Amino acid sequence: MNLGELEKLVLNYFWRVEIADTKQVYAYFEKQRGGSLNTIQSTLDRLFKKGLLKRHKEGHAFQYRAATQRKAFIGQLLKEVTEDFTLADEDSLLTAFVSLSTGLNQRQLDKMEKMIQDYRQKMIAKDAPSNALEDKK
Repeated sequence: MNLGELEKLVLNYFWRVEIADTKQVYAYFEKQRGGSLNTIQSTLDRLFKKGLLKRHKEGHAFQYRAATQRKAFIGQLLKEVTEDFTLADEDSLLTAFVSLSTGLNQRQLDKMEKMIQDYRQKMIAKDAPSNALEDKK
């Protein structure tokens, strides 16, 4: 997914503040980088059309918020990029993680291992009720 510089900044903004209208976003970025209210409004609309922001109308203004959490978004980007450059029968995402892990230190590798273990436990717990039902059949 191609994002412009301002789109990236705005998306990061919403991961910090959670919800805001166009004027609030404009006020924040006016101090940092200048620009016009129309530019911010166009950027918010593009991010909404790309599915990266959600919005609902309150009074005369839309209230925007991120459509997904930051970590989930980064994960999706990694998946898309790896799928673009690997063959269908490759474990592209696994290959990418192995490649990325060569630059990690021991603490980071330990953290990654713990995250994988935690995720496995969540998957086991999630599957447990349905497995129990199948065992009774």
